[in-house]
Amino acid sequence: MTSGAAPGAAPAAPGATLRWLGHATVVLDVGGARLLTDPLLRPHAGLLRRRAPVPRAVDWADPSAVLVSHLHHDHAELGSLRLLPGVPVLAAGANAHWLAHQGLDAVGLGPEEWWTVPGTDVRVRLVPAVHGHRPMPHRPNAAHGFLVVAPGLRVWFAGDTAPYPHMRRLPELAGGPLDVALVPVGGWGPRLSGGHMDPVQAAEVCEQVGARWAVPVHWGTLHAPASRRLPPGWMDRAGPAFARALDRGARVRPLLLAPGQAVRLGEAEGLSGLV
Repeated sequence: MTSGAAPGAAPAAPGATLRWLGHATVVLDVGGARLLTDPLLRPHAGLLRRRAPVPRAVDWADPSAVLVSHLHHDHAELGSLRLLPGVPVLAAGANAHWLAHQGLDAVGLGPEEWWTVPGTDVRVRLVPAVHGHRPMPHRPNAAHGFLVVAPGLRVWFAGDTAPYPHMRRLPELAGGPLDVALVPVGGWGPRLSGGHMDPVQAAEVCEQVGARWAVPVHWGTLHAPASRRLPPGWMDRAGPAFARALDRGARVRPLLLAPGQAVRLGEAEGLSGLV
């Protein structure tokens, strides 16, 4: 582990790949490391059901580390985490302590601590999130996002959060401009509780932090069993609404992926296309 300032940017490493597996689960392959965010790899998370197919094991196998933003069941699904034995699970200290008691190889990070993926120049740290509206009595309630800094690539994974003023400091914490923002734009129902962002709020945040590209997550994947009573089409609206909101600003490029779809980053113009 290392702590202190983020490393400076090197020329972009070609071939970095980002794959969205649905909900808040993203696979980031960069700099010889594979990072997996908030893994939901099974058909359900508690009572919530997955609409899209279960992710293929080949798309998420053998990660270098797992990033867990908080312990809500749709972000810290123990059945999915137990499919990754021996993989370091990075989380805030209290959350890591709880995860370790569940038999996982949890690593607790301090507020300003950088963790280096062994054998690589890829570093990870926590950043704040505001997500306290649904506290759990049986799990710790710390919530954070993450910064991932690799040679030539800086990524912000927001976790679940409402907007907060210090988001503007994220490029400073990352040591330079953000290349990619992974931002939540919806939920598992048509109404969002506090501690979330709707598509317009998420677009505004991406503009504020100056990200080059933005990938909407936390939409179109999970639903409650009683979803037949909900307004039709609600699951499909948030991602396109986010892309439209960004198009109006024209400074941040939206990357609208389907579950399982990937995009290569770090080429001559930073984006080589969907794969």
